[in-house]
Amino acid sequence: MNRLRALLVKEFIQMSRDRLTFAMMVALPIVQLLLFGFAINTDVKHLTTVVFDQSLQQESRDLLNSFTASGYFDIRYVAGNFDEVNRRIERGDAKVGIIIPPDFTPDLKHGRSAAVQVIVDATDTMASSSAISAAQVIGQLKSQEILVKRIQSLVGRGVSQAYDIRIRPWYNPDFISAFYMVPGICGIILTMTMVMITAMAIVRERERGTLEQLIVTPLKSFELMLGKIIPYVLVGYVQITLALMVGILVFDLPIRGSVGLLYLLTSFFIVASLALGILISNFAETQMQAMQMSFFLLMPSILLSGFMFPREAMPQLIQWIGNVIPLTFYLQILRGIILKGIGLNFLWTQVIALFGFIVAILAISVLKFRKKIA
Repeated sequence: MNRLRALLVKEFIQMSRDRLTFAMMVALPIVQLLLFGFAINTDVKHLTTVVFDQSLQQESRDLLNSFTASGYFDIRYVAGNFDEVNRRIERGDAKVGIIIPPDFTPDLKHGRSAAVQVIVDATDTMASSSAISAAQVIGQLKSQEILVKRIQSLVGRGVSQAYDIRIRPWYNPDFISAFYMVPGICGIILTMTMVMITAMAIVRERERGTLEQLIVTPLKSFELMLGKIIPYVLVGYVQITLALMVGILVFDLPIRGSVGLLYLLTSFFIVASLALGILISNFAETQMQAMQMSFFLLMPSILLSGFMFPREAMPQLIQWIGNVIPLTFYLQILRGIILKGIGLNFLWTQVIALFGFIVAILAISVLKFRKKIA
Protein backbone atom coordinates (compact mmCIF):
# COMPACT_ATOMS: atom_id res chain seq x y z
CA MET A 1 0.00 0.00 0.00
CA ASN A 2 2.87 2.38 0.78
CA ARG A 3 4.40 1.69 -2.59
CA LEU A 4 1.11 2.41 -4.30
CA ARG A 5 0.66 5.59 -2.25
CA ALA A 6 4.13 6.77 -3.28
CA LEU A 7 3.33 6.09 -6.91
CA LEU A 8 0.06 8.01 -6.66
CA VAL A 9 1.85 11.01 -5.14
CA LYS A 10 4.40 10.87 -7.92
CA GLU A 11 1.62 10.75 -10.55
CA PHE A 12 -0.21 13.76 -9.09
CA ILE A 13 3.01 15.77 -8.89
CA GLN A 14 3.85 14.89 -12.48
CA MET A 15 0.31 15.81 -13.55
CA SER A 16 0.49 19.21 -11.82
CA ARG A 17 3.82 19.99 -13.50
CA ASP A 18 2.40 19.37 -16.94
CA ARG A 19 0.21 22.47 -16.95
CA LEU A 20 -0.71 22.29 -20.62
CA THR A 21 -2.13 18.79 -20.31
CA PHE A 22 -3.89 19.69 -17.08
CA ALA A 23 -5.45 22.78 -18.64
CA MET A 24 -6.55 20.71 -21.61
CA MET A 25 -8.20 18.13 -19.36
CA VAL A 26 -10.17 20.80 -17.51
CA ALA A 27 -11.01 23.14 -20.40
CA LEU A 28 -11.70 20.52 -23.06
CA PRO A 29 -15.00 19.26 -21.60
CA ILE A 30 -16.42 22.76 -21.25
CA VAL A 31 -15.36 23.93 -24.71
CA GLN A 32 -16.60 20.78 -26.43
CA LEU A 33 -19.86 20.79 -24.56
CA LEU A 34 -20.59 24.39 -25.48
CA LEU A 35 -19.55 23.95 -29.11
CA PHE A 36 -21.43 20.70 -29.70
CA GLY A 37 -24.43 21.76 -27.67
CA PHE A 38 -24.93 24.93 -29.63
CA ALA A 39 -23.63 23.82 -33.03
CA ILE A 40 -25.33 20.44 -33.36
CA ASN A 41 -29.00 21.25 -33.41
CA THR A 42 -31.44 19.25 -35.48
CA ASP A 43 -34.35 21.56 -34.65
CA VAL A 44 -34.06 23.68 -37.80
CA LYS A 45 -36.56 26.50 -37.41
CA HIS A 46 -37.05 30.12 -38.50
CA LEU A 47 -36.26 29.46 -42.14
CA THR A 48 -36.27 32.67 -44.11
CA THR A 49 -39.27 32.60 -46.44
CA VAL A 50 -40.43 34.58 -49.45
CA VAL A 51 -44.14 34.66 -50.31
CA PHE A 52 -45.87 35.36 -53.61
CA ASP A 53 -49.55 35.63 -52.71
CA GLN A 54 -51.63 36.10 -55.86
CA SER A 55 -54.90 35.53 -54.05
CA LEU A 56 -54.70 38.21 -51.36
CA GLN A 57 -57.84 36.90 -49.68
CA GLN A 58 -58.59 35.97 -46.07
CA GLU A 59 -58.09 32.25 -46.80
CA SER A 60 -54.57 32.76 -48.11
CA ARG A 61 -53.70 34.99 -45.16
CA ASP A 62 -54.95 32.27 -42.78
CA LEU A 63 -52.73 29.73 -44.48
CA LEU A 64 -49.68 32.01 -44.28
CA ASN A 65 -50.42 32.67 -40.60
CA SER A 66 -50.36 28.91 -40.03
CA PHE A 67 -46.92 28.71 -41.65
CA THR A 68 -45.63 31.55 -39.49
CA ALA A 69 -47.19 30.23 -36.28
CA SER A 70 -45.43 26.88 -36.72
CA GLY A 71 -42.11 28.57 -35.97
CA TYR A 72 -40.42 26.93 -38.94
CA PHE A 73 -41.02 29.76 -41.41
CA ASP A 74 -40.12 33.43 -41.02
CA ILE A 75 -41.77 35.40 -43.81
CA ARG A 76 -39.17 38.05 -44.58
CA TYR A 77 -40.00 38.90 -48.19
CA VAL A 78 -43.19 39.46 -50.17
CA ALA A 79 -42.55 38.98 -53.88
CA GLY A 80 -44.44 40.67 -56.71
CA ASN A 81 -43.89 37.89 -59.22
CA PHE A 82 -42.51 34.38 -59.62
CA ASP A 83 -39.13 35.56 -60.92
CA GLU A 84 -38.54 37.51 -57.71
CA VAL A 85 -39.16 34.33 -55.70
CA ASN A 86 -36.55 32.55 -57.82
CA ARG A 87 -34.03 35.33 -57.33
CA ARG A 88 -34.49 35.39 -53.57
CA ILE A 89 -33.84 31.66 -53.33
CA GLU A 90 -30.96 31.67 -55.80
CA ARG A 91 -29.22 34.48 -53.93
CA GLY A 92 -29.71 32.70 -50.65
CA ASP A 93 -31.94 35.44 -49.23
CA ALA A 94 -34.64 32.85 -48.58
CA LYS A 95 -34.61 29.12 -47.97
CA VAL A 96 -38.30 28.63 -48.72
CA GLY A 97 -40.68 30.13 -51.27
CA ILE A 98 -44.48 29.90 -50.89
CA ILE A 99 -46.54 30.61 -54.00
CA ILE A 100 -50.32 30.93 -53.71
CA PRO A 101 -52.21 30.98 -57.02
CA PRO A 102 -54.89 33.60 -57.85
CA ASP A 103 -57.70 31.02 -57.87
CA PHE A 104 -56.82 29.73 -54.38
CA THR A 105 -59.94 31.10 -52.65
CA PRO A 106 -62.45 30.18 -55.41
CA ASP A 107 -61.08 26.63 -55.48
CA LEU A 108 -61.60 26.29 -51.74
CA LYS A 109 -65.13 27.68 -51.85
CA HIS A 110 -66.16 25.36 -54.68
CA GLY A 111 -64.72 22.27 -53.01
CA ARG A 112 -61.80 21.88 -55.37
CA SER A 113 -58.28 21.13 -54.28
CA ALA A 114 -56.40 24.41 -53.90
CA ALA A 115 -52.78 23.93 -54.91
CA VAL A 116 -50.05 25.80 -53.07
CA GLN A 117 -46.47 25.56 -54.28
CA VAL A 118 -43.71 25.42 -51.67
CA ILE A 119 -40.15 25.72 -53.00
CA VAL A 120 -37.39 24.59 -50.68
CA ASP A 121 -33.66 25.22 -51.06
CA ALA A 122 -32.43 21.63 -50.70
CA THR A 123 -28.70 22.41 -50.61
CA ASP A 124 -29.01 22.11 -46.85
CA THR A 125 -30.61 18.69 -46.41
CA MET A 126 -31.41 19.06 -42.74
CA ALA A 127 -33.06 22.44 -43.19
CA SER A 128 -34.97 21.31 -46.26
CA SER A 129 -36.20 18.18 -44.46
CA SER A 130 -37.55 20.30 -41.63
CA ALA A 131 -39.25 22.67 -44.08
CA ILE A 132 -40.81 19.84 -46.10
CA SER A 133 -42.08 18.04 -43.01
CA ALA A 134 -43.52 21.21 -41.51
CA ALA A 135 -45.20 22.22 -44.78
CA GLN A 136 -46.76 18.77 -45.17
CA VAL A 137 -48.12 18.80 -41.64
CA ILE A 138 -49.57 22.28 -42.05
CA GLY A 139 -51.22 21.27 -45.32
CA GLN A 140 -52.75 18.18 -43.74
CA LEU A 141 -54.04 20.10 -40.73
CA LYS A 142 -55.61 22.84 -42.84
CA SER A 143 -57.18 20.26 -45.18
CA GLN A 144 -58.59 18.37 -42.23
CA GLU A 145 -59.99 21.57 -40.77
CA ILE A 146 -61.82 22.46 -43.99
CA LEU A 147 -63.05 18.90 -44.46
CA VAL A 148 -64.59 18.85 -41.00
CA LYS A 149 -66.40 22.15 -41.69
CA ARG A 150 -67.84 20.80 -44.93
CA ILE A 151 -69.11 17.63 -43.30
CA GLN A 152 -70.63 19.63 -40.46
CA SER A 153 -72.45 21.84 -42.96
CA LEU A 154 -73.82 18.77 -44.77
CA VAL A 155 -75.03 16.77 -41.78
CA GLY A 156 -76.04 19.80 -39.73
CA ARG A 157 -74.24 18.66 -36.58
CA GLY A 158 -70.79 18.20 -35.25
CA VAL A 159 -68.69 15.27 -36.37
CA SER A 160 -65.83 13.51 -34.72
CA GLN A 161 -62.81 11.94 -36.32
CA ALA A 162 -62.82 8.19 -36.92
CA TYR A 163 -59.40 7.86 -35.33
CA ASP A 164 -58.37 9.94 -32.37
CA ILE A 165 -54.58 9.52 -32.37
CA ARG A 166 -53.01 11.47 -29.56
CA ILE A 167 -49.23 11.56 -29.74
CA ARG A 168 -47.38 12.07 -26.51
CA PRO A 169 -43.58 11.94 -26.65
CA TRP A 170 -41.91 10.73 -23.51
CA TYR A 171 -38.64 11.81 -21.84
CA ASN A 172 -38.04 14.75 -24.19
CA PRO A 173 -41.50 15.98 -25.21
CA ASP A 174 -40.25 19.22 -26.71
CA PHE A 175 -37.63 17.40 -28.83
CA ILE A 176 -34.84 19.58 -27.43
CA SER A 177 -31.65 18.53 -29.18
CA ALA A 178 -29.41 19.53 -26.28
CA PHE A 179 -31.11 16.99 -24.00
CA TYR A 180 -30.16 14.27 -26.47
CA MET A 181 -26.69 15.58 -27.28
CA VAL A 182 -25.30 16.62 -23.90
CA PRO A 183 -25.26 13.11 -22.33
CA GLY A 184 -23.65 11.80 -25.49
CA ILE A 185 -21.01 14.52 -25.43
CA CYS A 186 -20.17 13.59 -21.84
CA GLY A 187 -19.33 10.09 -23.06
CA ILE A 188 -17.32 11.41 -26.01
CA ILE A 189 -15.32 13.74 -23.75
CA LEU A 190 -14.40 10.92 -21.38
CA THR A 191 -13.48 8.65 -24.27
CA MET A 192 -11.22 11.24 -25.89
CA THR A 193 -9.40 12.33 -22.78
CA MET A 194 -9.15 9.06 -20.89
CA VAL A 195 -7.92 6.91 -23.78
CA MET A 196 -5.62 9.45 -25.36
CA ILE A 197 -4.08 11.01 -22.27
CA THR A 198 -3.44 7.67 -20.58
CA ALA A 199 -1.82 6.20 -23.66
CA MET A 200 0.33 9.28 -24.24
CA ALA A 201 1.31 9.59 -20.57
CA ILE A 202 2.69 6.04 -20.42
CA VAL A 203 4.42 6.30 -23.80
CA ARG A 204 5.94 9.65 -22.72
CA GLU A 205 7.40 7.99 -19.64
CA ARG A 206 8.85 5.27 -21.82
CA GLU A 207 10.40 7.87 -24.14
CA ARG A 208 11.94 9.71 -21.21
CA GLY A 209 13.18 6.49 -19.63
CA THR A 210 11.27 6.99 -16.38
CA LEU A 211 9.08 3.94 -17.00
CA GLU A 212 12.12 1.67 -16.79
CA GLN A 213 12.93 3.28 -13.42
CA LEU A 214 9.46 2.30 -12.18
CA ILE A 215 9.80 -1.21 -13.56
CA VAL A 216 13.00 -1.89 -11.58
CA THR A 217 11.28 -0.81 -8.34
CA PRO A 218 9.55 -3.47 -6.17
CA LEU A 219 6.21 -2.45 -7.69
CA LYS A 220 4.23 -5.31 -9.14
CA SER A 221 2.57 -5.08 -12.57
CA PHE A 222 -0.95 -4.59 -11.23
CA GLU A 223 0.30 -1.99 -8.72
CA LEU A 224 1.98 -0.10 -11.53
CA MET A 225 -1.24 -0.15 -13.55
CA LEU A 226 -3.37 0.90 -10.58
CA GLY A 227 -0.98 3.76 -9.93
CA LYS A 228 -1.41 4.87 -13.50
CA ILE A 229 -5.17 4.46 -13.54
CA ILE A 230 -6.36 5.93 -10.23
CA PRO A 231 -5.26 9.57 -10.80
CA TYR A 232 -7.01 9.63 -14.14
CA VAL A 233 -10.16 8.14 -12.61
CA LEU A 234 -10.31 11.24 -10.42
CA VAL A 235 -9.67 13.43 -13.46
CA GLY A 236 -12.53 11.65 -15.24
CA TYR A 237 -14.87 12.43 -12.37
CA VAL A 238 -13.85 16.09 -12.48
CA GLN A 239 -14.63 16.13 -16.21
CA ILE A 240 -18.02 14.47 -15.91
CA THR A 241 -18.91 16.82 -13.04
CA LEU A 242 -17.96 19.88 -15.08
CA ALA A 243 -19.85 18.57 -18.11
CA LEU A 244 -23.01 17.89 -16.11
CA MET A 245 -22.81 21.31 -14.44
CA VAL A 246 -22.55 23.02 -17.83
CA GLY A 247 -25.44 20.88 -19.13
CA ILE A 248 -27.64 21.83 -16.19
CA LEU A 249 -26.71 25.51 -15.97
CA VAL A 250 -26.51 26.33 -19.69
CA PHE A 251 -28.89 23.85 -21.36
CA ASP A 252 -31.32 23.21 -18.47
CA LEU A 253 -30.58 19.50 -18.72
CA PRO A 254 -32.88 17.57 -16.37
CA ILE A 255 -31.33 14.72 -14.38
CA ARG A 256 -34.30 12.54 -13.55
CA GLY A 257 -32.42 9.55 -12.14
CA SER A 258 -29.99 9.00 -9.29
CA VAL A 259 -26.82 11.08 -9.48
CA GLY A 260 -25.09 8.63 -7.13
CA LEU A 261 -25.88 5.73 -9.46
CA LEU A 262 -24.69 7.78 -12.44
CA TYR A 263 -21.34 8.42 -10.73
CA LEU A 264 -21.04 4.80 -9.67
CA LEU A 265 -21.63 3.43 -13.16
CA THR A 266 -19.40 6.11 -14.66
CA SER A 267 -16.48 4.46 -12.87
CA PHE A 268 -16.93 1.36 -15.06
CA PHE A 269 -16.68 3.42 -18.22
CA ILE A 270 -13.72 5.46 -16.99
CA VAL A 271 -11.78 2.33 -16.07
CA ALA A 272 -12.73 0.73 -19.40
CA SER A 273 -11.41 3.78 -21.26
CA LEU A 274 -8.23 3.86 -19.19
CA ALA A 275 -7.68 0.16 -19.81
CA LEU A 276 -7.99 0.84 -23.51
CA GLY A 277 -5.43 3.63 -23.18
CA ILE A 278 -3.01 1.30 -21.39
CA LEU A 279 -3.49 -1.31 -24.12
CA ILE A 280 -2.66 1.29 -26.76
CA SER A 281 0.46 2.32 -24.83
CA ASN A 282 1.67 -1.28 -25.03
CA PHE A 283 1.66 -1.13 -28.81
CA ALA A 284 2.69 2.49 -29.45
CA GLU A 285 6.38 3.39 -29.47
CA THR A 286 5.99 7.17 -29.62
CA GLN A 287 3.46 9.73 -28.43
CA MET A 288 2.49 10.44 -32.02
CA GLN A 289 1.66 6.77 -32.54
CA ALA A 290 -0.36 6.74 -29.33
CA MET A 291 -2.33 9.78 -30.49
CA GLN A 292 -2.96 8.30 -33.93
CA MET A 293 -4.13 4.99 -32.48
CA SER A 294 -6.41 6.82 -30.06
CA PHE A 295 -8.01 8.79 -32.89
CA PHE A 296 -8.32 5.59 -34.89
CA LEU A 297 -10.41 4.08 -32.09
CA LEU A 298 -12.29 7.30 -31.46
CA MET A 299 -13.98 7.42 -34.87
CA PRO A 300 -15.87 4.09 -34.56
CA SER A 301 -16.84 5.10 -31.05
CA ILE A 302 -18.49 8.25 -32.36
CA LEU A 303 -20.09 6.68 -35.42
CA LEU A 304 -21.17 3.24 -34.18
CA SER A 305 -22.11 3.82 -30.55
CA GLY A 306 -25.38 5.61 -31.23
CA PHE A 307 -23.99 9.03 -30.39
CA MET A 308 -24.76 10.56 -33.80
CA PHE A 309 -26.80 7.95 -35.67
CA PRO A 310 -29.44 5.54 -34.34
CA ARG A 311 -28.00 2.04 -34.04
CA GLU A 312 -31.36 0.53 -35.02
CA ALA A 313 -30.87 1.89 -38.54
CA MET A 314 -27.47 0.22 -38.92
CA PRO A 315 -26.88 -3.20 -40.55
CA GLN A 316 -26.72 -6.13 -38.14
CA LEU A 317 -22.97 -6.61 -38.63
CA ILE A 318 -22.29 -2.98 -37.76
CA GLN A 319 -24.46 -3.30 -34.66
CA TRP A 320 -22.38 -6.28 -33.53
CA ILE A 321 -19.19 -4.27 -34.00
CA GLY A 322 -20.75 -1.47 -31.97
CA ASN A 323 -21.38 -3.94 -29.15
CA VAL A 324 -17.62 -4.18 -28.43
CA ILE A 325 -17.34 -0.40 -27.97
CA PRO A 326 -17.67 0.72 -24.32
CA LEU A 327 -19.27 4.01 -25.32
CA THR A 328 -22.27 2.12 -26.72
CA PHE A 329 -23.21 0.90 -23.26
CA TYR A 330 -22.22 4.06 -21.43
CA LEU A 331 -24.50 6.16 -23.66
CA GLN A 332 -27.39 3.88 -22.75
CA ILE A 333 -26.51 4.36 -19.07
CA LEU A 334 -26.21 8.13 -19.39
CA ARG A 335 -29.43 8.65 -21.34
CA GLY A 336 -31.25 6.10 -19.24
CA ILE A 337 -30.41 7.75 -15.92
CA ILE A 338 -30.45 11.39 -17.04
CA LEU A 339 -33.48 11.44 -19.34
CA LYS A 340 -35.54 8.41 -18.30
CA GLY A 341 -34.68 8.28 -14.61
CA ILE A 342 -34.28 4.49 -14.66
CA GLY A 343 -32.23 2.51 -12.14
CA LEU A 344 -29.81 -0.38 -12.02
CA ASN A 345 -32.58 -2.95 -12.58
CA PHE A 346 -32.80 -1.67 -16.16
CA LEU A 347 -29.06 -1.13 -16.68
CA TRP A 348 -27.41 -4.28 -15.33
CA THR A 349 -26.71 -5.68 -18.81
CA GLN A 350 -24.75 -2.54 -19.72
CA VAL A 351 -22.79 -2.80 -16.45
CA ILE A 352 -21.93 -6.46 -17.11
CA ALA A 353 -20.82 -5.60 -20.64
CA LEU A 354 -18.50 -2.84 -19.36
CA PHE A 355 -17.13 -5.08 -16.61
CA GLY A 356 -16.38 -7.83 -19.11
CA PHE A 357 -14.65 -5.33 -21.38
CA ILE A 358 -12.49 -4.11 -18.46
CA VAL A 359 -11.44 -7.62 -17.44
CA ALA A 360 -10.60 -8.64 -21.01
CA ILE A 361 -8.64 -5.51 -21.92
CA LEU A 362 -6.74 -5.35 -18.61
CA ALA A 363 -5.82 -9.04 -18.92
CA ILE A 364 -4.47 -8.47 -22.41
CA SER A 365 -2.62 -5.35 -21.25
CA VAL A 366 -0.97 -7.15 -18.29
CA LEU A 367 0.12 -10.06 -20.48
CA LYS A 368 1.44 -7.72 -23.15
CA PHE A 369 3.22 -5.59 -20.54
CA ARG A 370 4.90 -8.62 -18.94
CA LYS A 371 5.98 -9.87 -22.33
CA LYS A 372 7.42 -6.47 -23.15
CA ILE A 373 9.50 -6.14 -19.99
CA ALA A 374 10.58 -9.80 -20.01
